[in-house]
Amino acid sequence: MQIGIVGLPQSGKSTLFQTITKTHLDPSAMAKVETHQAIIKVPDIRLDTLTEIFNPKKKANATIEVLDVVGLSKGDSGSTQFTSNFLGKVKTNDALIQVVRLFKNEIVPHPDGSVNMMRDINNFETEFILSDLAIVEKRIDTVKKQVQKTQDDKLKRELPILEKCFEILQKEQPLREAHLTNNELKILSSFQLLSVKPMLIALNLDESQVGETDKYLSELTKKKLSKHTKALFFFGKIEQEMSELSEKEAAVFMKEYGIKESALNNIIGEAYDLLGLQSFFTCGEDECRAWTIKKGYNAQEAAGEIHTDFYKKFIRAEVVGYEDFISAGSFVKAKEQGTWRLEGKEYIVRDGDIMIIRHS
Repeated sequence: MQIGIVGLPQSGKSTLFQTITKTHLDPSAMAKVETHQAIIKVPDIRLDTLTEIFNPKKKANATIEVLDVVGLSKGDSGSTQFTSNFLGKVKTNDALIQVVRLFKNEIVPHPDGSVNMMRDINNFETEFILSDLAIVEKRIDTVKKQVQKTQDDKLKRELPILEKCFEILQKEQPLREAHLTNNELKILSSFQLLSVKPMLIALNLDESQVGETDKYLSELTKKKLSKHTKALFFFGKIEQEMSELSEKEAAVFMKEYGIKESALNNIIGEAYDLLGLQSFFTCGEDECRAWTIKKGYNAQEAAGEIHTDFYKKFIRAEVVGYEDFISAGSFVKAKEQGTWRLEGKEYIVRDGDIMIIRHS
């Protein structure tokens, strides 16, 4: 999974990237690279507990690739320029985090002259929609010409989907809110459209705004939030300082400022929810590992995430839920209690399942 962090200059985008990836670069080093990338481990207290129980040689968290997408600049008119280079970098991401500045700082002026949450959010949305509109319109023209020549059935099925998207985009609505079917999304996937990507809006506040979070989230809930557009808040300056502390020191810091959850944990949770993801575990003496799969995957599909041969040669899955295993204390007792069971390939995997795959 790849998540791109985008935001206007001086929004705190790079601060968030450095905070959740625990990378600390000076501004001159940051400026030399167009896109910063890092792999982060997905925190999971369940995996930590299982590792304590099994004491394996290795613990393997699920991972996410995070990109700090650079490229926005201030144009001659004074407004922010969304270049084709910037938009091209964003297209490969599975989901986007848009950092929106809410803190005020006269020393670091906002590129558009003032702090305005809805304006900044809508500016990004408009640019994404315009980019998609151009791509869809061009594709419609191409498909229509090809259908006239070839009468290709695949193109005939594609055309009404494109025309549906074109109408939605013309109404200045993002495709992520268009209730597209899985088949429609599959057909559109090759075009790497921007407004179809799940969006997490990260509101960047300072320590003086700790008590104002509900106000901003309430406004967003009324105007913008949905199943595929979610929001959270973080305190960029505070979180960056905490990322340089030990876990114990950071916990004291969080309690002092009334921060209940770190930016990393918050973002991972919301990103999994946005993308419809969940985790299952494999455990043993050699390794305890968390695997990320789509919600709704069956046992055979989950096995395929471990190894393609496991999918092809799948026989059965031995399964126990995480809570049932912790309650039982061991595989042996889970079997005695009937919570450790054999499941076929059509079994729908649940979040937290511990699995052993039987294969030929």
